[in-house]
Amino acid sequence: MESNSVSPMPDMAPMAEFDKTPPTPPEDTLPMDDLPPPPTTVTVQEEKEKEAHRHYEEENEWGCGSWLEYALVMILACILLLASLALTLYWVIKHRGGFAWRDDPIKQFNFHPVLMVAGFITFSGFSILLYRICRCCRRIYVKLLHTVFHALAIPCVAVGFLTVLDSHNLAQPPIPNFYSLHSWIGLVTMGLFAIQFVVGFFSFLILLCCEGATAGFRASLVPIHASFGLTTFMLAIAACLTGLTEKVFFSLSSYYTTFPPEGNVVNALGMVLVALAIVTGYILQREEFRFRAHILIRSGDL
Repeated sequence: MESNSVSPMPDMAPMAEFDKTPPTPPEDTLPMDDLPPPPTTVTVQEEKEKEAHRHYEEENEWGCGSWLEYALVMILACILLLASLALTLYWVIKHRGGFAWRDDPIKQFNFHPVLMVAGFITFSGFSILLYRICRCCRRIYVKLLHTVFHALAIPCVAVGFLTVLDSHNLAQPPIPNFYSLHSWIGLVTMGLFAIQFVVGFFSFLILLCCEGATAGFRASLVPIHASFGLTTFMLAIAACLTGLTEKVFFSLSSYYTTFPPEGNVVNALGMVLVALAIVTGYILQREEFRFRAHILIRSGDL
């Protein structure tokens, strides 16, 4: 008879007891508020814009010395522009007897130097320097002022040209026209001035009606217009100098060598025109004076 025996169970490893307490955070863990922000991704375009802005600020950073230089040359140029016209008026009124019309051809001629200096030197000079003087104004306003000054010069040049022709023809005996170096330089200057005004007017004002379509064309004309504008101004100064020399030789003749008061006034006027040519050329060739926007001043220079 079989006995009911229970086979022994195999030996089993005792179950491990786990610690059910929550783990303690490490001591060097920081609160979420103190964590640094995640790194931001900077695109290539943004990096280029930042670099360009830094470069722009470095180029436009002016110290007190730069501001002083700018103020001195601009004030000097304005004084010379006004002094040239003032000296011409003083010479004509004090030493040439003033003005008259067709009844006195000699005094009618006196309109010629005054109007030519007013148109070609004073008004044209200010129109050129406007792009350096009005550096903080909107460009469209500067262009309008530039056109206004040139428009003021046109009647001065036209009337001055007609008066010299009329006075020569009415003189007894009549004086020939267009034979001297002064007249040849004057004709070239008048031609360039007329071309400059027509091209500038249509290119930079009329074409603004379709600004987007003509932006490239107008931009390509800017250096050409500026170069010929300076050339015209220098030719005008040359015409004035040759005209003054011609007039004083005809009027004073050998008396000119004795340093008369009229000769000294004409010489002073000529030196003012020479100084004006130097200062204007210096202003226009300085690239720093061309900037119109934000200019910085270093704190160390204050």
